This record gives sequence, C-alpha cells and structure tokens, in this order.
Amino acid sequence: HFLRAGIRHDSALSIFWGSKIFLSIFTTAVFIVLRLLVFKVTSYQLTVMIAVFVALLGFYLPNIWMRLKTDKRREKILNALPDALDLLVVCVEAGMGLDSAINRVAKDSQAGSPELSDELHFMTLELRAGKPRRDALRNLAERINLDEVKSLVTLLIETEKFGTSMAEALRVYSDSYRVQRQQRAEEVAAKLPVKLLIPLGLFIFPALFVVILGPAFISIYRALGIN
Repeated sequence: HFLRAGIRHDSALSIFWGSKIFLSIFTTAVFIVLRLLVFKVTSYQLTVMIAVFVALLGFYLPNIWMRLKTDKRREKILNALPDALDLLVVCVEAGMGLDSAINRVAKDSQAGSPELSDELHFMTLELRAGKPRRDALRNLAERINLDEVKSLVTLLIETEKFGTSMAEALRVYSDSYRVQRQQRAEEVAAKLPVKLLIPLGLFIFPALFVVILGPAFISIYRALGIN
C-alpha cells in the first residue's frame, strides 16, 4: 500500500501506526475536554459512545488519507499514460531496446508526470540490479495497480516470451488504448445529464422559478390589494 501511494521511506510503517495511535488518543482527548467545558449536560452513555466513535475515527484517518493519496496518484499516472505510451512506441520503433526506451520515457516524463517517471525509474533500477525483466514489469504493474498498466505489462511479457515484434505489439496496443479512452470519455459524457439532475433540481430550477414567477406573484399581490 505504501508503494502504491508513492511512499518508500524505511520508517513509513512506524510513522503510519504511530500516527494512527496518536490521532485516536488526540481526538478522544479533544472530545473529553469539550465534554467537560461545553457539553456538560451530555449523559454518560452518550459520552462513552461518542468517545469510542471519535477514537475509531482518529484511528482510521491515516487509512483514509492513504486511500485518497493512492487514488490521486493513480489518477495522475492514468492521465500521463497515453503520452508515455506514445513516446515508448516512438523509441522502440526507432530501434531502441525496451529497457533503454523505458529509461528514456522515465527521464522525459519527469516534468509532466513525476509519479509515472518515478515508477519507471524504479523499474530501471530493478533491471540494473539484475532482476529479470518480467519480474520488474510485474512489480511495476503491482505498484501502480491500474488495469491499463497490467494489460501493457502482460503484452510486453508475452511479446518477449514468443519473440514477436515489440514495436508492432506496442503500436497495436496504443491504437486499442486510444479507442478505450474514447469509449470511457463517451461513457462519462452519457452519465453527465443524469448527474446534473440533482444540482438542477436543488439549486438552478428554484432560482429560475423565483426569477420568472416572482414578478407575476408581485403583480397579483398588488392587483388584489392584499395587505
């Protein structure tokens, strides 16, 4: 989970559990202080229930933060993946080896997507350390945890296994990935009118009714001479 969030510090696990314990104690202490100073009429049973709730909330806050950080990182990598894939295709078609092409993509992606660049750079370090390419690719897919990356890794492993053209396989995958992106965009666009119904009904339509019908009601009120 720490690798998926981009955290690679040796003390990450200790800090994580320490923050969970600290926040559970801190939130409980804050509630008890507020109970003594503000909510003096609260019953004992309700106080215990709220204290347990805030302690659990403080305990799970680091998990929520970790999940949000991981999802945000995955979204950034997903947005940067098309450009990185196109660059990888260009490098391989130009005659570069896959390892060199991945290293080049890692360097060129540093400015636009440091998250993806960091993952690719970590993979190149694994390759330089002597790890087999298929294991390094599987570790990359496990760290990023995106279906698109897992499909790409499976393609690269199978292409290397059967000895087919790497450039042609990447080109086919790049074209199919563009089609998938377009289909996802169309799906999001199709869901948009349904998602707009709630804000339209709660905020926009009432304001329109006030603007349109308000003058009419005022005129009727004046015409009837209601006091």
